[in-house]
Amino acid sequence: MPAKSKIKTKKTPPPRRRQCGAMIVHSRLLEQYPNFRQNLIGLEQQVTQRLMMGLVAKVGGPTTIPVVVHVVYNTAAENISTAQINSQITSLNKDYSAKNLDRNQTPVVWKGLIANPNVKFALAKKDPNGKATNGITRTKTTRTSFNDDDRVKSAAAGGADSWPTNKYLNIWVCTFERTATGQLLGYAQFPGGPAATDGVVILNTAFGTKGTAAAPFNKGRTATHEIGHWLNLHHIWGDTQHCEGTDLVDDTPNAQLPNFGTPHFPHITCHNGPNGDMFMNYMDYVDDAAMFMFTTGQVARMGATLEGPRNGLGS
Repeated sequence: MPAKSKIKTKKTPPPRRRQCGAMIVHSRLLEQYPNFRQNLIGLEQQVTQRLMMGLVAKVGGPTTIPVVVHVVYNTAAENISTAQINSQITSLNKDYSAKNLDRNQTPVVWKGLIANPNVKFALAKKDPNGKATNGITRTKTTRTSFNDDDRVKSAAAGGADSWPTNKYLNIWVCTFERTATGQLLGYAQFPGGPAATDGVVILNTAFGTKGTAAAPFNKGRTATHEIGHWLNLHHIWGDTQHCEGTDLVDDTPNAQLPNFGTPHFPHITCHNGPNGDMFMNYMDYVDDAAMFMFTTGQVARMGATLEGPRNGLGS
């Protein structure tokens, strides 16, 4: 008898360019929840006061944020391993303590701006009922993909309900649908929005540094970027297509558009020569291997957020 042929499973290729849905979601929530805009105004006032006092990150030990990772999967491959999840936590803790080795690739002109957010992430050890947990939930769904409409955050819609968002950073890991414009890597909710949907959503093949994580988004930087939004950071080009946009941070140069891939320094736009765009910043759209820093101004914004609307999370 002829040998049986092996059935090969075709792997879905990773996205070619970074796409973040945070600002689309942000605009939608601002329209749905009028108080959200007022909450953000109050937070901006706190940021201004903090900068006037010369405060940046918390002094002393790091702020430790308990994390719950909700793995929402349809296929076995989407049910990512605990090892892959742990690799993401490790990556976050390097990036949010400025201990990532690739920070040394920052151009000399900006090395003095590299700042330590002094934040640590740890998978939760107690669930909302006080029972022991490994900080991971696993939900099998009939849905083959999700988009930025927050359905992944609802068990009734095929996702997983959040744990109390004033006590945990909720991270959902799932497959995003592919569209004519590509595939999302993730999205986040800014502080001050509705509690039920607060948190971060990440594409399963862009989560962590091992397992199904696929280049060029396999260094855990998608979560670093999205948690930056969760801590009130904006994209460095200000989400406009001209040079008048702002990320509300003084020490990041104005940029015209997002940068993709692995740009060469300097990349000059918006008359920002001779140094050009700070494309190696975590809040641009470059590949994981090309982003490796937060600035002092960005860290001050995150510090104000942790002392303000997210002050119940850290210990």
